[in-house]
Amino acid sequence: MTTLLKLLAGGVTTPALAEVAQAESATASELAERVLAGKVVIPAGNCGRHVRATGIGAGLRTKVNANIGASSEFFSEEAELEKLAAAAGAGADTVMDLSSGGGVAFLRRRLLAATSMPFGTVPIYEAASLARDRSGSIVSMTRDDLLSVVESQAGDGVDFMTIHAGLTRSALEQLEAEGRIMDVVSRGGAFMIAWMVHHDRENPFYEDFDLLLDILARFDVTVSLGDGLRPGCLADASDRAQFAELVTLGNLARQAREAGVQAMIEGPGHVPLGEIEANVQMAKKLAEGAPFYVLGPLVTDVAPGYDHITAAIGGALAGAAGADYLCYVTPSEHLGLPKAEDVRLGVIASRIAAHAADIAKGVSGALDWDVRMAAARKSLDWQKQINLSIDPVTAGAIYNGRRSADVPGCSMCGELCAMKIVSEHLGIKAGEISGC
Repeated sequence: MTTLLKLLAGGVTTPALAEVAQAESATASELAERVLAGKVVIPAGNCGRHVRATGIGAGLRTKVNANIGASSEFFSEEAELEKLAAAAGAGADTVMDLSSGGGVAFLRRRLLAATSMPFGTVPIYEAASLARDRSGSIVSMTRDDLLSVVESQAGDGVDFMTIHAGLTRSALEQLEAEGRIMDVVSRGGAFMIAWMVHHDRENPFYEDFDLLLDILARFDVTVSLGDGLRPGCLADASDRAQFAELVTLGNLARQAREAGVQAMIEGPGHVPLGEIEANVQMAKKLAEGAPFYVLGPLVTDVAPGYDHITAAIGGALAGAAGADYLCYVTPSEHLGLPKAEDVRLGVIASRIAAHAADIAKGVSGALDWDVRMAAARKSLDWQKQINLSIDPVTAGAIYNGRRSADVPGCSMCGELCAMKIVSEHLGIKAGEISGC
């Protein structure tokens, strides 16, 4: 079938392109130019599943992804559906199924049927799980196993896939020379390294990238080029191994676009605050402006239980520096499989970071939201403030649980509310505030 890139190159304005253009206050023609230049992707496979059109990239609102998925330690279809609902309810733009155990294919199909969000996967997880079930070892998976899983997932209607194609033997040599504290924390990267070392062969996704692109093009699946050597602690950030892989990812992104496959680049996980901007700028330059997708990044290693906050701090700075897509982190990161409430908190934290980044980048309409909130606060319009909140449920619960019926202010100041006092003495009534 014809991919979005090929349709746009032929001058066709697709419904998805028109929908994204309208949502992002862009013209269809300028958005098409960005997609064709590889600076924006619109992940939506062509298997007939209804997908909410979502654009990721230059000039667009910073998007947020939520990861869900079962493990071999805990497999529950009900729990994953609850997490999916929590992600959607909290305002995630996309979702990824990272299941690595149990009935992976069955669960993926159930999740796909339950959402219209763009849906992503990491195919090597399923390939490794199948190999382990078949022979007791993940390294028994073959090149054909990997490509078969990619094709199967694409046929199910997956819209984008993380593929660890840049983790080459050359990059692995660089890693071995680095002396990292944590070596490799990417699960997919670890699987691929184990396979390469065991078989003494090159990464099959890299070696057979053309075959991979043929499959992705047939189903119009967007490739998200995974960072298998991303740093897992601050001390390992911004080293030669990380950037060696990044150079390869930039080359693969160009190759993908030439084959009619949309591509984005995945970025680092743990990065000191002062290095984030340089990391983003380097990735953007090496990948010729391809959308940049970051995990966090987390700005400290010492906050287990609060890593949704450490990731939001880094995500805001990364977004302001040009990152286009934030992968959320939940409070349970580094501690255990997230529950539905962890998912909700992770999405909200990342959405705050994304919105802060959009204001800094001057994204159209971003600051208007804050102006409306300021006007509602000045007018002491509590319901409007709650409705405008990024998390109205929490905002409403706090206000209504602590309010006093006798005063117009909140319980923090009561009769001494600054908004009330100044408005009275300046002779301004609530309904006269601009923007209310």
